Amino acid sequence: MVKFTWFKNELPKDLEIRQVYGIVFSDSGNILLQIDDNKYNLTGGKPEVFDSSFEETLKREYLEELNIEIKDIYYLGYLLISENTEKYAQVRMIAKIKKIGNIRPDKDNGKIYKRFMANIQNVKKYLNYSGTAGNELIDDAIIMAKEKYNINFSDKEYFI
Repeated sequence: MVKFTWFKNELPKDLEIRQVYGIVFSDSGNILLQIDDNKYNLTGGKPEVFDSSFEETLKREYLEELNIEIKDIYYLGYLLISENTEKYAQVRMIAKIKKIGNIRPDKDNGKIYKRFMANIQNVKKYLNYSGTAGNELIDDAIIMAKEKYNINFSDKEYFI
């Protein structure tokens, strides 16, 4: 059985990081979601050896998967994944949209993802996390975005 636990503090030095994902906000306060086979997701991926930081991993993944440049990136925390006797981390960051490019296929798998701007009232419904950890990290991302970005949150939702 897999257990997810949310932590807002720094990563332990000896914990393996397998993923870096972002909660990315528009200037109007919407959260960018990726749609893959009618499932809403955050965007991110595995750190590569050539990535110099979590920020670089996140920037690369948003360009590859959604053709969107991001800026003002902040570390939010991590999910601790406990799977049998194995433990590892999935880092979560917040960021803002810098530039939106045309939709194009992901160069790694050829998929074309839809891009959806969810409002903060509905984002947890779209992501549909089964446990509390995912919902806690979304709540913390919204709180941090209010502090860091000084944005008003829109009720509108739309595809980009």
